[in-house]
Amino acid sequence: MGKEILEIVNEKGEVLDQAPRDAIHGNNSLLHRVVHVVVRNGSGDILLQKRSASKDVAPGRWDTSVGGHVALGETLGEALQREAQEEIGVACEKAVFMYTYIHRNAYESEIVSTYGCLYEGPFTLNKEEIDEIRFWSLEEIKNSLGKDILSDNFEDEFKRTLQYKQQEGRLFSIRD
Repeated sequence: MGKEILEIVNEKGEVLDQAPRDAIHGNNSLLHRVVHVVVRNGSGDILLQKRSASKDVAPGRWDTSVGGHVALGETLGEALQREAQEEIGVACEKAVFMYTYIHRNAYESEIVSTYGCLYEGPFTLNKEEIDEIRFWSLEEIKNSLGKDILSDNFEDEFKRTLQYKQQEGRLFSIRD
């Protein structure tokens, strides 16, 4: 398998250049695109994935339901479908766009496009990337913030998801 090549983008998401993943990760001055999918069940709980201990970003931490890089030349919709299928075995055909934001930490900088998907299961997880998945109540998540249980990226994502819910009056389900 060849090196993963990612697009380097500006804050508007416009492609400036491309580089191997390992050149982008570890250099937080290079912004790249990712997609996230927040999967929710009918009870309002959010599916989280426990990242594999072998991951270079947030190993062993609980994270967004689905998250991954947008591949070279790939649309956000294509990346969303590919990542959801690869990570948890789900086709999020009715995913709803929620928001875009820039997440920066000491390791990397990402322009994140987040979608919501209502799905109860079943799930097929990618054991190379994910150790475990389970639904968490909003209260469980709130009680875990700042305790090194959740990834820094998901803590940022969760706050934005709650803001989205407040603004929209619902959390991405046509039944809300």
